[in-house]
Order: sequence, then C-alpha cells, then structure tokens
Amino acid sequence: PRAPSTRNDIRDCSMDPPYLPPTATNTTARLAALRDTMRTHGIHAYIVPSTDAHMSEYISERDARLGWLTGFTGSAGTSVVTQDRAALWTDSRYWTQAERELDCNWELQRTPWIESIAMWILEAVPVGRNISLDPFLFSIATWNSYSQALLSSGRTLLPLETNLVDQVWGDERPPPSSSEIYSLPAAFTGSSWQEKVAAIREQMEQHVRRPTAVLLSGLEETAWLFNLRGDDIPYNPVFYSYTLLTNTNISLFVEGSRLSAAARESLRSLCPGPLCVELQEYGQVSAHLRRYTQGNVTVWLGTEYTTYGLYGIIPQEKLLEESYSPVMKAKAVKNAREQELLRTAHVRDAVAVIQYLLWLEKTVPQGHVNEFSGAQHIDALRWAQEHSHGPSFHSISASG
Repeated sequence: PRAPSTRNDIRDCSMDPPYLPPTATNTTARLAALRDTMRTHGIHAYIVPSTDAHMSEYISERDARLGWLTGFTGSAGTSVVTQDRAALWTDSRYWTQAERELDCNWELQRTPWIESIAMWILEAVPVGRNISLDPFLFSIATWNSYSQALLSSGRTLLPLETNLVDQVWGDERPPPSSSEIYSLPAAFTGSSWQEKVAAIREQMEQHVRRPTAVLLSGLEETAWLFNLRGDDIPYNPVFYSYTLLTNTNISLFVEGSRLSAAARESLRSLCPGPLCVELQEYGQVSAHLRRYTQGNVTVWLGTEYTTYGLYGIIPQEKLLEESYSPVMKAKAVKNAREQELLRTAHVRDAVAVIQYLLWLEKTVPQGHVNEFSGAQHIDALRWAQEHSHGPSFHSISASG
C-alpha cells in the first residue's frame, strides 16, 4: 500500500503493514544471523562503524560492513544491534537518504554523537551485560569515548578481534582487491623513497625520546613513503598496507604478489641492508608488533590513523604518541617538484572546467542536458587531460 502522505520515496513504519520504498533493503535475515552469532559470543550489544582498519575517509566495498548490515549507503554512520533492537546514527546530510534505505527493523537516531549512542546503549542493555566491538575498526579517541561513557555503569565494553559482521556476511563479502600496486615515476615525486626513509630516521635520532620505530597505519603514509600507488579504494590512489620502520629495518605489510615487477625491484634493490624493505603478509602486522614490543623499544605513531586494536598491543611505557606521525607531517610539506606539479594539475583541471562551462552554455538551451549527463560529461573532459587517473571524488552535480 502507498503511504498516506505525498512522500512515497521514504519508509512509513506507522502503517500496517509498513510501507517501504523500493530503495529500502530487507535486513531481517542479516540481523537474525548477527544476533545468533552475538549469543554464541555472549554479547548483548554490538557496535558497527562506517570506518575501515586504517581510519580512511573513503572505504572499499569489502569494508562497507555498515552498508551491508543496514542497507544505508551514506559515508558516515554508526549502528548498534541488541537482541531486540537495532539503531543507526548519522548526521543531517543523510537523514532523508536513511529513511529511503532503511527498513523498519531500524530506528533512525538523529544525534550522531558518541554520548547519544552511549545513552541509548545504557537504556537498551541491562546491567551486567557485554557491549562489544571490533577494536581494529575504532580510533583510539572513539574507543576512549565509549569506555568513559560506560565507565561504572555495570556494563562491560569488550573488544572482540573476530568481526561478527564479517562472520555473518560470509562468502557474499566482496573479495580483497587484486589489482597491481605500482611505482610512481620519479618525475612525479621530487625525492626517492630512500631519501624519505633517511629523513624520517634522522627525526627519530633527533627526538628527545629516541624512538626505535615508527608505525604507519594510514594508507596515504605508506603510499607516500615508498612512492607507490594502487586503487584499492575508489577515488583514492592507495592500497591496503602497514609499515614498521626501525633504525635498521623496514617491514612493509602488504599482499606482496600484487606488487609490480618494478615496484618489487625498487623495494628490494638494496637488500640486505638498512634500506632493504622486508615484505610481510598484510594480516601479520599484529603478531609482528607483539613480538617487536617485547624488546627494549619505543614505537612512535600518529593517533589519528591508528586503531585501538594496534594501539592496545603496545605497552604504554613503550609508546610515543602524537596526533600525526612524522611521515604524515613530512607528506604535508610539499617539495619544489610537488608544488610545481600541483599547479600544473590545477591548470589542466581548469581547462576541463572551462570546456565544460562552454559546453553547458551551448547545450542547456537545447534542453538535452540534466544533472547526471552533465556530471558524466565533465568526468569525460577531465579523463581526457594528460596524466588523469580519474576524479578525486564522485562528481557532485546539482542545479536550481
């Protein structure tokens, strides 16, 4: 049946039966399977974020756990599932979208702050029960916020390294990327990766704490440090990886089979030695970090891109934490070659935009262009420019 209001593109859960638009996803079976798994683990509430293990702004389809579980495809949100309730929090950009995509299993909460989520949990979860999450999907700050909000409440915040959504998703979950990881030509970098590593090691030597290692979790950090690129995440030239850089060793955690021959040669050309990159499996970073931190070491990391899961492995007395790692700070300061390339890239993009405005002037009066076809056309004009690897985000096209 149609909703009684004029809006038939959003859900109406007050009707009997509820009205759901065609854009809504049926999540009944997914929630039932998740709740069964939660019972197996003795968990009463499970928190699912919209992030990945690297705190990336954009994520791959494989990491879109929130979207798969809820049907909501916005870029920011958090869900909490208990045995009898399920709720999604998102900000005002996405309220209408959520009403189009959620079915009536979900409560939409319009106050996206952790305090609001914690208050809902305290109301929904009885004293003495466990609230769980995957610590490798939450930032240090977010974990601490939940921990503080639930402190002395009689409920336990339980990190669980087995991701329950992944278990339920099973074989339907998209596979990891298998595309090639390639070297950025020297003409585009302004400095070799060996020079970058030497500069970071010099900072380690000069720091008052004399850290023995730098841990890199942000995907941009490793890509920049080694002058490598990939396409694991749409609109972002990065690949899944971690790096542990010490005074004498370099460990790169990545699926090594994906490295191009040139990339592998670049990383391994000075082996053995302090500028030899040892390739380790991506999934081995936690085990490697546990072994490394058993020694007399100090690990320098940036808290903005490190998950609580990795952070929690390192004993507090062996931590040197700042908001951003020395690599992220170094990446932010562009050398002369990078500055020149930034300017020329903007000139090429300006040419595409001017071509687009001219095309609009000619075609809009004819009545044959709309927002979607306009976005397609400017994307094509940008792709035609030299060195283009595509847009940096999905074109936002609107008129009126």
